[in-house]
Amino acid sequence: MQNETVNEDVQLMNDPKPKTMPGVSVSYAGNGKSITSNAMGMRAMQSRVWQFRGEQYLLLKSPPASGKSRALMFVALDKLHRQNLKQAIVVVPEKSIGASFGNTLLAKDGFFSDWTVAPQWNLCNAPGTDGGKVDALGRFLASEDRLLVCTHATFRFAFEKFGVEAFDDRLIAVDEFHHVSVSEDNRLGEYVRQLIERDKTHLIAMTGSYFRGDAAAVLLPEDERRFVTVTYTYYEQLSGYQHLKKLDIGYYFYSGSYLDDLPKVLNENEKTIIHIPNVNSRESTQDKHKEVEHILETLGEWLGTDDATGFQLVKTSTGRVLKIADLVDDEPIKRDKVAAALRDPVGRENRDHVDIIIALGMAKEGFDWIWCEHALTIGYRSSLTEIVQIIGRATRDAPGKVRARFTNLIAEPDAGEQAVTEAVNDTLKAIAASLLMEQVLAPRFEFRPKTPASGPQPGLDYGPDGYKPDGCNVGVDGATGGVQIEINGLAEPESDEATRICREDLNEVVASFVQDTRTVQDGLFNDELPPQETTQQRMGKIIRDKYPDLSDQDQEAIRQRAIAALNLVQMGGVKSGGGGATSNTALIDGIRRYVTDVRDLNVDLIDSINPFGEAYNILAKTMNEERLRQVQSAIAGRRIQLTPEEARDLAKRALKFKIERGRLPSITSQDAWERRMAEGIAFLARMKQEKSSG
Repeated sequence: MQNETVNEDVQLMNDPKPKTMPGVSVSYAGNGKSITSNAMGMRAMQSRVWQFRGEQYLLLKSPPASGKSRALMFVALDKLHRQNLKQAIVVVPEKSIGASFGNTLLAKDGFFSDWTVAPQWNLCNAPGTDGGKVDALGRFLASEDRLLVCTHATFRFAFEKFGVEAFDDRLIAVDEFHHVSVSEDNRLGEYVRQLIERDKTHLIAMTGSYFRGDAAAVLLPEDERRFVTVTYTYYEQLSGYQHLKKLDIGYYFYSGSYLDDLPKVLNENEKTIIHIPNVNSRESTQDKHKEVEHILETLGEWLGTDDATGFQLVKTSTGRVLKIADLVDDEPIKRDKVAAALRDPVGRENRDHVDIIIALGMAKEGFDWIWCEHALTIGYRSSLTEIVQIIGRATRDAPGKVRARFTNLIAEPDAGEQAVTEAVNDTLKAIAASLLMEQVLAPRFEFRPKTPASGPQPGLDYGPDGYKPDGCNVGVDGATGGVQIEINGLAEPESDEATRICREDLNEVVASFVQDTRTVQDGLFNDELPPQETTQQRMGKIIRDKYPDLSDQDQEAIRQRAIAALNLVQMGGVKSGGGGATSNTALIDGIRRYVTDVRDLNVDLIDSINPFGEAYNILAKTMNEERLRQVQSAIAGRRIQLTPEEARDLAKRALKFKIERGRLPSITSQDAWERRMAEGIAFLARMKQEKSSG
């Protein structure tokens, strides 16, 4: 993976000083492994899931476009034919995603059965109201048929009407499982909990992003422990593609109307999905139809509408005629015609069927257009989950598609703008999304303590110099692309649950961390803040809140690994040079160089690195001085003083400091983190004094 301070997208812009946000540019091997099928017609990820087909509770974390729907088909058919389950019900968030679970010929590629859903049981295609579909689901439960597809809403209403016991001895497969949460008002989450508590139903949960935009937990810890997790990473998927070799992610400021800057990032020769802003957002002109018209005018001369598909026809300055699908139009007849043309199986196999799709609330999760090369989104989206899903629209492999990119146009903070606070928030969110995507796109990390007994592990490549007994080593698994890194002083998890979290859930921990606004703003703009306050105290609190039932030792083991993953990706990007290397090993090579340079990779060193330092460096280069000062002043006005909880955490760390050094931290120390720990002790002392004095 190659992190670049200036993304290639910038070259498309005419502005002599491009207004770019921190970006990510990643190159992959393209070895074809992830799309190669075995004797049963299963690709690498599907084969991995198949190994766990006997589990009652299965959680599949796999990127968009990796083949989760077919993985579910294989396992569901086995459960129906060989594990004595009565029926399988596939639950999707919206009707359009139901197409992914339509009839599929599996036997021709070596599987024992095809996937066949009778027309009356694909409720995503059925006309009528939710009430009628609930009754249809009831008839299905009483029938001898085996497969049904419906929306989350239909399933919720059916659960309310028929009760938890109606789903005994059946498989419920929930697609886009991040829609579930532990929040009291999340009914789908409540019904999933009831199914788990009754323990007579098999559950398969599938998602490309096992975290939520509101940072709420998807499952309660005790429920999550029931699931066997199968993880397939973006790194494995993209490295195993045949055609797609590069993915770029860039965030760009615009001033005034986004429509004026759109030509700078829109390339007529790329297959593009444009997501225009919600009409209630500050980026919107408040007239979505005129925005679509303006986009069409920007592209060229409007020639009319294609009678067969409903696509808009626009002739560009080069003489090319673009076919543009408008999914913003509110007229049901027109929009349904366009949507049907996009779903047409023959058209979906044809690269020239459509050139650009303009959407508002559609064409996000589950939308399948393999030819998409550019996901262009105006305005910051509501959550990191949505960003990951939109990026997934461009990450499908297709002939002739070598590069894909995601571009987010964001309003630039302006000294004369009333909504400067909102603009600053969007800037912080974009940086958070960029940091998260760097983590999501990186190989899977495994961190091991460096001890005198440490030695080379079978199957790992330690680079040209081999394993060094006197140093910390970076080993790469050639089969999976996983990276094992030795760190001095690394805490080991005590429980099986903490071990699982360290192995499976570091990205979810990082997502919670970068979604914390105070953490991001202080990490970027508070020069007086020692990095340890971010890496130890803030990350520590997030982990305590996220995993309250784990021991202090387990929480610290998770914290250290999450910060190590975040900071090593940053340091690896810096050491890789950032200047156009294309090897898919660039990030790993950079991490190796960093580990070699520091000689002693230890926990204290990693904690002393600001995870947001590189993001700020890029921001400072690309935002003019006046606007950067304005952002900093807006952030400074929000700074929060120490809370009792933070003071108690600092006092705990001060006690550890005393054990290690034989003295308490000094309030006059030259070391900012030592001073901060001393401030925590002083804060608690003042609290105690104030309490005793009444």
